Amino acid sequence: MGMTMTQKILAAHAGLNQVQAGQLIEADLDLVLGNDITSPVAIHEMDKFEKQTVFHKDKIALVMDHFIPNKDIKSAEHCKCVREFACRHEITNYFDVGEMGIEHALLPEKGLTVAGDVIIGADSHTCTYGALGAFSTGVGSTDMAAGMATGKAWFKVPSAIKFNLVGKPAKWVSGKDLILHIIGMIGVDGALYKSMEFTGEGVANLSMDDRFTVANMAIEAGAKNGIFPVDEKAIAYMEEHSKRPYRIFEADEDAVYDEEYTIDLGELKSTVAFPHLPENTKTIDQVGEVAIDQVVIGSCTNGRLEDLRCAAEIMKDKKVKKGVRCIVIPATQKIYLQAIEEGLVQTFIRAGAVVSTPTCGPCLGGYMGILAAGERCVSTTNRNFVGRMGHVDSEVYLASPAVAAASALTGRISAPEASE
Repeated sequence: MGMTMTQKILAAHAGLNQVQAGQLIEADLDLVLGNDITSPVAIHEMDKFEKQTVFHKDKIALVMDHFIPNKDIKSAEHCKCVREFACRHEITNYFDVGEMGIEHALLPEKGLTVAGDVIIGADSHTCTYGALGAFSTGVGSTDMAAGMATGKAWFKVPSAIKFNLVGKPAKWVSGKDLILHIIGMIGVDGALYKSMEFTGEGVANLSMDDRFTVANMAIEAGAKNGIFPVDEKAIAYMEEHSKRPYRIFEADEDAVYDEEYTIDLGELKSTVAFPHLPENTKTIDQVGEVAIDQVVIGSCTNGRLEDLRCAAEIMKDKKVKKGVRCIVIPATQKIYLQAIEEGLVQTFIRAGAVVSTPTCGPCLGGYMGILAAGERCVSTTNRNFVGRMGHVDSEVYLASPAVAAASALTGRISAPEASE
């Protein structure tokens, strides 16, 4: 029986010639990730272990990104805990104020994730790195602690769903629209503990930023991971950003999939997920009149340079609708700096938006954009659960940077063309 791409990576890291769906394995880890919220829990768990040292100081990444710069005493204490741990163990890849970015944008940018890796992170959106052909998945803080100590983790080998992509997306249609379309199609548990494997000639028409977005939201369909084939674009990205060797795995022709779907990218429309689940999707022509109070453009899903360029193109020489708060958050310091150099930040500010230092802040209802009761936000983030960005009576509408930018200008959920 043939293996999927994910199964081949896991087999290689478990020292096995063959694995099959449902099998329990122990695999070697290439990277263990934590942030300022999840790492303290893992560190306190490690304190209970007999083994107090980390397995490899170069293969742990600690990124202070959720409440940085610190918003209150508790967040400051959390960061202090991680800072002291990183210093004590001489962690190479510790990123604090001035160096940090939103973790899932920062690590590929720093070259810490490459094709063929097995990566765990105490954050559910660790599945982002599948865009580069890695197996990456979110775990709990206890598993993070065990991973930091041993360099190993156990997995149940996932079965897979195959998404065959064809065609080319239209202008203003992006990876965000693709993954929202898929989640709307299969539901938030449609890929529960499965690998979402993307293939087909249409993959070549998705940029790396598109692929990061799609892989990032695999968890929103319940998936264990999302993964893309390693093509010329992925190789070029890795060679630009990383000095690490990578390893390319390809699915066998007779690999077994639970389900297979074919999606024509050319038929996709801008898509919005209505409250309170990512599966509650409507195409932009089905939205109707939905007035909004706030727009957030950023996050580990859509805070990359391509996202900012798209939003700035729509907002250039225009004004944010009076009464709407528009918050733009570049995902990393490098992206922030390039956005300044390209004049994107000036465009946002002249339009009446605010531009923040990199942070996850508003996505999880942390800070930098909390919603009051009854308020509505169009956000390029990845979750719109009840109370996700603030009050339980607020509403979050998930959308692409193009739709978010257009909506900021009109004061209602709008197609990009409506702002022209």
